[in-house]
Amino acid sequence: MRITIAINTEHINSLNLSPAVSVIEKLVQEGEIASQEQQLCFEINYPLEQGDPRELSEVPEIRLWFIRLDTRYPWLPFLLDWKAGELVRYTAMLVPHQFSRREGIQYNPEALEIFLMHKLFLLTDWLRQQGIPSKARLQSMAQLLGYELDDTLFELF
Repeated sequence: MRITIAINTEHINSLNLSPAVSVIEKLVQEGEIASQEQQLCFEINYPLEQGDPRELSEVPEIRLWFIRLDTRYPWLPFLLDWKAGELVRYTAMLVPHQFSRREGIQYNPEALEIFLMHKLFLLTDWLRQQGIPSKARLQSMAQLLGYELDDTLFELF
């Protein structure tokens, strides 16, 4: 069942995480995190001025809101609906990038690598704490971001 968190200009400009916190904390309290894997989407209502060519992930206020959210829930990529593009969009909120009309999003390679390794280490530990197998999940996450992970990496941690 897909879960949508709606955020608007007021939430973003005041760094108000309450729409996300209320949904995520309910899942945590009810022990539903594992069963809601890849079900979470964000509906962002932040109108740009007419003629503004930026994507939402290029708006500093929106990026700051997602940085704050990631600080509170660093394991959030586990819940995001990867098939709907939420992991890629979430990553764009946190990693410097540019858009190309022909090639789409172009992440800063070093920043993306640091982000991915941070999430791999963090999610490996978090998934173990939850009793959820992690290797295949994390390899899939890395593939979505353009990386192939060798099995030997997981032997290191």
